[in-house]
Amino acid sequence: MEQLIDQYVIFLKDTKKSRANTVASYKRDLMKFNHYFMETGITDIKDINETKVNSYVLYIEKQGMSAATVSRNVASIKSFYNFLIKEGIVDSNPCDTVKTPKIEKKAPDVLTVEEVTKLLEQPGDRTPKEIRDRAMLELLYATGIRVTELVTLKKADVNLSLGYIECHDANKSRIIPIEDAAQNAVGRYLNEVHDEMCKDSDYLFSNCKGAPMTRQGFWKIIKYYANKAGIEKDITPHMIRHSFASHLVNNGADLKAVQEMLGHADISTTQIYLNSKQSRLKEEYRKAHPRA
Repeated sequence: MEQLIDQYVIFLKDTKKSRANTVASYKRDLMKFNHYFMETGITDIKDINETKVNSYVLYIEKQGMSAATVSRNVASIKSFYNFLIKEGIVDSNPCDTVKTPKIEKKAPDVLTVEEVTKLLEQPGDRTPKEIRDRAMLELLYATGIRVTELVTLKKADVNLSLGYIECHDANKSRIIPIEDAAQNAVGRYLNEVHDEMCKDSDYLFSNCKGAPMTRQGFWKIIKYYANKAGIEKDITPHMIRHSFASHLVNNGADLKAVQEMLGHADISTTQIYLNSKQSRLKEEYRKAHPRA
């Protein structure tokens, strides 16, 4: 089965142009699936039927995996089998009738507007690093892009005169407007710092050695400024993305527009921010209504 998994991974990378994190996640799920059946003496993919897949799902549930993780594993296996069907290796998908645990969609963890403001105020404006860090943080909150998208942006993707960036996600791209504070921060960075820090690189941001910024490097930047701001929440780049979307929805932004800015393929993914808005309204109602 391992060879088939390798073929599928190549298909994800070369044909589907899936993001590296997605490919790694699928491969990890499938290698776990393969290891389970090797341990039970099954090495031929054709010997795995619906009953055996259900047994595997029960097994990973007993390992203490969350409902979301179990569902993701089943989705990985189902997608793998769909690939095998197209390749003519198997005739049917044993996951078609497998039931996954119900996932309760809860509102994502977000920062308050006050916390975001505190975070964005932390970088100074004296050193090239501080000017770069402010530009990165402002741009992240202004657009809600993923950290991978942020660190792979190029100078050519930024149009400050029209106030937008062009963000590339796999084989798609989308236009996202940027507000004045982010425009000013990025503009100053480009005018005063970029060429010095990035040398001959086409990328918008680099580390202090002139190499492209990594996801891990930017995580450290966020952690540093969160601690400096005295914010006790475990802030991640994705929390900034959630905060961007939640604040827009709470202030009346059209859900379809938010979906387009975030790059969600399905609007049901974006609807989770409505839950955040409803939770906030309920809380305000409980605090303010005399009979609540």
